[in-house]
Amino acid sequence: MDANRVKQILSSSAEITVNYHDVPIWINSLNEDEQTAIVQTIDNRKLGEETTVKIDELKEV
Repeated sequence: MDANRVKQILSSSAEITVNYHDVPIWINSLNEDEQTAIVQTIDNRKLGEETTVKIDELKEV
């Protein structure tokens, strides 16, 4: 995924499914300079701990 798509997802009111290594996640924020995002796993609608990941490892489902 690229930074522009992450920005679109963050600003969208729609629920867009994104996976990180086949795990559904919620994107909290984007660091465009470092090409990373802060994400949380979604586990039965509960959010897990935040982690920083490279945005090119995110996949829109």
